[in-house]
Amino acid sequence: MTSTTNLNVVPFVSVDNMMKLVLHLGPETVMRDLAACIEADFRRWESFDKTPRVASHSALGVIELMPTSDGRLYGFKYVNGHPRNTRDGLQTVTAFGLLADVATGYPVLLSEMTILTALRTAAMSALAARLLAPAGATTMALIGNGAQAEFQALAFKALCGVTHLRLFDIDPAATAKCARNLAGSGLILTSCQSAEAAIEGAGIITTCTADKQLATILTDNMVGPGTHINAVGGDCPGKTELHRDILLRASIFVEYPPQTRIEGEIQQLAADHPVTELWQVITGQAPGRSDPRQITLFDSVGFAIEDFSALRYIHDRLKTLPYSEPLDMIADPDDPRDLYGMLIRAGAQPG
Repeated sequence: MTSTTNLNVVPFVSVDNMMKLVLHLGPETVMRDLAACIEADFRRWESFDKTPRVASHSALGVIELMPTSDGRLYGFKYVNGHPRNTRDGLQTVTAFGLLADVATGYPVLLSEMTILTALRTAAMSALAARLLAPAGATTMALIGNGAQAEFQALAFKALCGVTHLRLFDIDPAATAKCARNLAGSGLILTSCQSAEAAIEGAGIITTCTADKQLATILTDNMVGPGTHINAVGGDCPGKTELHRDILLRASIFVEYPPQTRIEGEIQQLAADHPVTELWQVITGQAPGRSDPRQITLFDSVGFAIEDFSALRYIHDRLKTLPYSEPLDMIADPDDPRDLYGMLIRAGAQPG
C-alpha cells in the first residue's frame, strides 16, 4: 500500500487495482458506501464550490472537466462521452480523477474513474430513488442495457429493495449481455421486446441510453400515476430521453440547476420551470414524494460533488487496503527554489 504521508509520492489507483478493490469489498457494498458518502456531502452542500462542468463539444461527443472543493480538499474529474465509440470496440465513457490538498496544492490521489463513475452514478440514482420512489416499489424497468445497466440494477437492489428487473434495449444483444451478467445476483429478470412491455407493473423506470440525440424513450401515455423515473442518459445539450409532456406532469428533482438546465431533460422546458434540488430533500428543506399518485423524476446528469465524494471514499479506503501504487508526480529538489539545479544534478549522475 502506498503511504499517503510522503507528499512527493501520489497514490495511483489503476483500472486493475480499482477492480480488485471493488471485488474485494463487493459492488453492492461499494455502492451503499458511495451513496452514504454522497449523502453526507450533500448535507454540507453549501460548503462546496459549485460550477457547471466545463465542456468541449464535437459532432462525435463531448470532453468535460468537473471541478469542486470543500475548502479542505479539491477534486476534479476528466470524462468523455462518445456514443459512437462502441462501433470501434471502445468505451462510450472514460474518466480519471484527482484529489488534492487545498492547503499545499499537492495531489493526494490519482484514480481511474471509468469504473468508479459507473458505481457512483448508480449509487446516486438509488439514493435519489430511496427518497422519491413510491413506497414498496420492488419492480424496476431498465431501458437501455449498456455499460451502466448492471450497476444501476445492483444499486437499486442494494439500496431500494428492488427484486424484479424488466430489461429492454433496442439491441437484443445488450439485453442478453445484461441478463447474463446479472444471473445469480438474486434479481428476478425479465427480458422484454419493447419499452412498453418493460414498464408493465414497474413502479420505477430507469432510462440509461447512450445515443447523443433528442430521443423519446418514454412517451407521455407510457407513464402512469405514482411512477418514479430515473433519467440517466440525457447528460449534454441536444441529448434527452423523455417526451416533454412527461416533464410537465412530473415533480422534477435535480442535482445542480445551472448545469441540469443545459444538459438534462429540463433543457426542453422554460428556464424558470420549477425544479427541486435534491440536497434540499436530503436536508429536509424541501419535500420529496408527497402523494402516492405523484410522478417523480430524478433528472440525473452527474455533478462534481458526487465525483468528489467518490474520490474521497477511495482515498479513505486506501488507508487500510493495498490497492494503489506509488506515482512519482511531484518534483522534490533539495531547495524548493532550485528546480533547475535538480535537473542538472540528475544529468550528472552516472547511468
